[in-house]
Amino acid sequence: MSRSAETRTVDGFLIRRATVEDLDGAGKVIRRVLDEDLGGYRPDIHWDLERLEETYIKQSRYCLVVAIDQATGAVAGTSAVRPGGPWSPPHPEWLAARYHPERTAQLFRVYIDPDYRRHGLARALVNNARDFVANEGGYDVIYLHTDPRSPGAEPFWRSMPTVEIYDARKDPGPNGALHFHMAFPDGSYGNAWTADHD
Repeated sequence: MSRSAETRTVDGFLIRRATVEDLDGAGKVIRRVLDEDLGGYRPDIHWDLERLEETYIKQSRYCLVVAIDQATGAVAGTSAVRPGGPWSPPHPEWLAARYHPERTAQLFRVYIDPDYRRHGLARALVNNARDFVANEGGYDVIYLHTDPRSPGAEPFWRSMPTVEIYDARKDPGPNGALHFHMAFPDGSYGNAWTADHD
């Protein structure tokens, strides 16, 4: 794998920040994964899909990363960064209150088109997003949550440099998300609190 500040190549795929020309393909990948793996599109949660350019291209602290199949030009996967922690609802109020809205980098939309899985793309997309967070500056913690019902999601995130913060499956309620902090590229977790803190 070769690497530069914002670009990686992995097994015939180019991993880089999205351009306006990539947005249609990125949106199709995200919607396919939502439909096939995550119960479908919900406008209250997936509002960014209607405003990909406004959200991820035009704002400096936001980023959409794409994996491009170099043979076909197709978008094979995505990852995204937005400032802010988890929202309440659907997540617990005490959890949402732990995160500064501007100093928290949240990873979103780590989705691989089913036709392109098992190429190491998710790891490369996440690492590119982590580089963006570090290079952008002003972020104290990298946060993410995942739906453990999604195929492969829990083992993938546990294989990455993450610390589990909260497993909502242990509490009553409809939201069974797993919440993690992720290390910065230098291996630090920034100013993050961990699950063994009060």
